[in-house]
Amino acid sequence: MKHQIVTRNEWLEARKALLLQEKDFSKQRDKLSAARRELPWVAIEDEYIFDTNEGVKTLNELFGKHSQLIIYHFMIGDDWKEGCKSCSFWADNFNGIDVHLAHRDISFLAISRASLSKINSFKSRMDWDFNWVSSAPSNFNRDFNVSFDPEDIKSGNATYNYRPMTSEMDELAGVSVFTKNSNGDIFHTYSTFSRGLDLLNGAYNYIDLTPKGRNEQDLSYSMEWLRHHDRYED
Repeated sequence: MKHQIVTRNEWLEARKALLLQEKDFSKQRDKLSAARRELPWVAIEDEYIFDTNEGVKTLNELFGKHSQLIIYHFMIGDDWKEGCKSCSFWADNFNGIDVHLAHRDISFLAISRASLSKINSFKSRMDWDFNWVSSAPSNFNRDFNVSFDPEDIKSGNATYNYRPMTSEMDELAGVSVFTKNSNGDIFHTYSTFSRGLDLLNGAYNYIDLTPKGRNEQDLSYSMEWLRHHDRYED
């Protein structure tokens, strides 16, 4: 794209016009967030269990002292050599946010179907300190449509992002949100997948501010440029 070169005053007028669109977007996003909070809830009947570095825990125990729980479904299976590079891009934004979320009554962690030992090994390599546990002892990932058995994929019974799956991946990414009442009853309130995760990546949002933007249009797929942060050639 060839850009006009203008005076500061001309730029300011163009910027103010864009600001009106940005304000409309912010208002629409506020409305969307309010609608999200008004979604009905689904009671969780299963007592899912997870392997953690503090021993086996139930879904209830993952809340800690908070009444809200956000889970990032990180793509790594037990037969994977390393975690998904796209999930790793998102996870590079996780370190340090848990203390802020805790002060809004939120517990935050990542969950994967891989064994805890594989998770810990990759987590150490990437120098992350957020909480990350394994759902290997239960059907949690499968029930929340981020892990898929081969027979479900072949039969067409697998769904992702609220529609039949077209991918043959056995692990995919997502975020799920839960809440717990004073009686200890747990409810699923929200999940998002695919492009719904975009706003949760701070780096991508910074990239979107630049003249080149994501600059992915000529790649064979949108994130072809991406590497694990310790694998860039330079």
